[in-house]
Amino acid sequence: MARPRQSLLTRQRIVEVAAVLVDAEGLAAVSTRRLATELGVRGPSLYHHFPTKNEILDAVADAVVARVDVSSFATHDWREALRLWACSYHAVLCAHPNVVPVLAHGPGRRPATLAMADTVYGALIEAGWPPARATHIGALMRYLVHGSALGSFALGFDEDPGVYAERYPHLRHAHLLAEHQHSVDEGAFALGLDTVIAGLDRLHRSLPLTKGAPT
Repeated sequence: MARPRQSLLTRQRIVEVAAVLVDAEGLAAVSTRRLATELGVRGPSLYHHFPTKNEILDAVADAVVARVDVSSFATHDWREALRLWACSYHAVLCAHPNVVPVLAHGPGRRPATLAMADTVYGALIEAGWPPARATHIGALMRYLVHGSALGSFALGFDEDPGVYAERYPHLRHAHLLAEHQHSVDEGAFALGLDTVIAGLDRLHRSLPLTKGAPT
């Protein structure tokens, strides 16, 4: 079978292949040479679509963020909307943790990421939060979601009980955490989210009432 013409190369195809590499091997696996080989084209062909590797990684990260569900902000109270959004964001990033370092640099000019930030910020302002506090909340939620997706707490301990037995007696069961990774890691995220939203709810109730602002 003849090799497809290079004219069939599209931004979407490049992003799809780069995303597979990032998921499987990490950000370092993405290079012009590697992508060209995977796509069956010559390296310079990629530059017609993406001038730099960083722009490719930005597009991959933005494609991941585009899967986050923000629809709750149009249908739910801000508290429940934050919860539903954070859970969706967390689930998406846990499925693609290797893109988190790209997202940690901020939204830049990524369309889906900016649209998500705009939706969240707008909903918080509509709920009566002052602009500065709405900004803080957006940042706080990002820290919680990104941090929870970046690595596993449960898998961070050695499985040898001897490591802890004598010197770290309070960690004598730490070697068992890996067996309960899902419940430990997801439980920690859920607790953090509950705590944050409860605290925000109390803070919101203490805000001066603004005419027309929802409670």
